[in-house]
Amino acid sequence: MLGEILRGATDKAAEAGIAIVGGHTIKAEEPIFGLAVVGTAHPDRIFTNAGAKPGDVLVLTKPLGLGIITTAAKNGEDRLSAIGEAIRVMAALNKAAAEVLARYEVHALTDVTGFGLLGHLRNMTAASSVTARIWADSVPVLPAAVEYVRQGIAPGGTHANRKFLADWVTFDPAVTEAQQLVLCDAQTSGGLLAAVPQSVTSDLLRDLRAAGVSAVAVVGRIEAAGNGRMFVTMGAAPSA
Repeated sequence: MLGEILRGATDKAAEAGIAIVGGHTIKAEEPIFGLAVVGTAHPDRIFTNAGAKPGDVLVLTKPLGLGIITTAAKNGEDRLSAIGEAIRVMAALNKAAAEVLARYEVHALTDVTGFGLLGHLRNMTAASSVTARIWADSVPVLPAAVEYVRQGIAPGGTHANRKFLADWVTFDPAVTEAQQLVLCDAQTSGGLLAAVPQSVTSDLLRDLRAAGVSAVAVVGRIEAAGNGRMFVTMGAAPSA
């Protein structure tokens, strides 16, 4: 198992153009593996989670539900055998999406990982001093995750995210508890969330899909200057 973990990390690092140049070992009850990135970036090519502007469209590049599905698998409850698809999503680098986004005007950008979609969006809205709206029906979600969360399967981190965000998010009454948890689901190797001008959305979506980012979707918009508050409503996003 350890050999497979190391081999997988080496393969993914090579795919990303990264050299693994050192490391150390520790003793623990279960295997622990991680990588620290050391490098430089040009100051003119750095995207931060600050800078989102009213009128921007929010674009997400991977589906949600990874935390829910991996929890089901660890608990022996993955009756739909969804872990294979979840691994495929997690193993897909954000490199292609990032390279496409770098060709466009991007006002704010974040990945979606442990804080979930709404947690990372909250960091973006707070840093940008704006408010945002998410259309729950437009957010791509792995189908098995929807089924599992309805059965009460979700990681502790997902529940913690939802509790923390209670002071930041207003949910439409039609948004179910299961949908709320999916939007707060703690992701591993999730996608990118970008705030971009409405005018570039159609071309951006086309180029992302051409680059193989198949699950990309418009999931919300930046609404106004404000204190970082978010609103989640039912319905689909307007056509890009």
